[in-house]
Amino acid sequence: MEINQVIINISARHVHLKREHLDILFGEGYQLNKLKDLYQPGEFAAEEQVTIQSASGEINRVRVLGPIRPYTQVEVSKTDSRLLKITPPVRTSSEIENSSPITIIGPNGRVNLDEGCIIANRHIHFATEEAEEMGLKNGDIVSVEVKGEKSATLHDVHCRVSDKYRLEMHIDTDDANALLLSGGEIGTIIKE
Repeated sequence: MEINQVIINISARHVHLKREHLDILFGEGYQLNKLKDLYQPGEFAAEEQVTIQSASGEINRVRVLGPIRPYTQVEVSKTDSRLLKITPPVRTSSEIENSSPITIIGPNGRVNLDEGCIIANRHIHFATEEAEEMGLKNGDIVSVEVKGEKSATLHDVHCRVSDKYRLEMHIDTDDANALLLSGGEIGTIIKE
C-alpha cells in the first residue's frame, strides 16, 4: 500500500463490557471465549452474544468484543437504532456521556444502562509512526476516497493514534452497504 492508503473494515453492531457487567450477564468471574482475532492487536470477537433492548425494540445475537474494557458500551448503526426506536449520538468510542440508554441481556442477567449506546463515528486507527509519516495526530479529521462500483469520498473521519494500533479504517454497516463494500477494500486518505 502507498503511504496514504488504508484498509477499510466494517464494524457491525457490538458490545464492549466492563468486568462488573460481564459478571452480571454471564456469571461471576466469567472469561470471554475468543471466536477470532480482530485486525487491531489484542482485540477479538468473543463467542458470547447478548440481546440489546430499548423500550420499543430489541436485537438478538449481538457480538461481545474483547478484551474487557473499563466501561460498557453498545455500538449500533443508524439502521439498528431505527429498529430499537432510539436516537444514539454519533461519537468516538468511549465517549458515552449523555448517550442513549440501553439494556443488555445475557444468559445470567441483565444490565440497564442509563447511557452507553452510540453510533461510532468513522475513524482510522494509526500506529504513531504511521500517523507521523502522514503528518497526522490523534484527533485530526480527514476524508477517505473509496473507489468502486459506488465510489464516494467519506468525510469527518476521525484519526485515532496510539502505539498499540495498526493502520485500519472502521466504518459501520450503513456506510459499507451504501458503498457496496464487504471489508478489506483500500481507501485513500485525504488531509483536510
